Amino acid sequence: MDLSQHEWTTQQAQASDSIILDVRTPEEYEAGHIINAQLLDIRDPQGFMSGMDELDKSQTYFVYCRSGARSAQACELFKQQGIENCYNLLGGILEWQGELA
Repeated sequence: MDLSQHEWTTQQAQASDSIILDVRTPEEYEAGHIINAQLLDIRDPQGFMSGMDELDKSQTYFVYCRSGARSAQACELFKQQGIENCYNLLGGILEWQGELA
């Protein structure tokens, strides 16, 4: 499900055990990422698939990338693997108005 930043941050704050996933490259992640985000690089297909296999399907995931395209793709892949609670940040980190780590 695609959410605006306001919806994304509000729902993420309400889902206390949720996980934030950054699906950009390690270089993009190092340049600045949303606080508490875990890296799962979608451009590394083997690493992404093995990382996705390790995710808890009952958890709630808030996913972002640079602009929202890769994270939308990641959410589709998650849904195919049975992860129902996955939320894509529309506009990605390019439009992020909050703090970065």
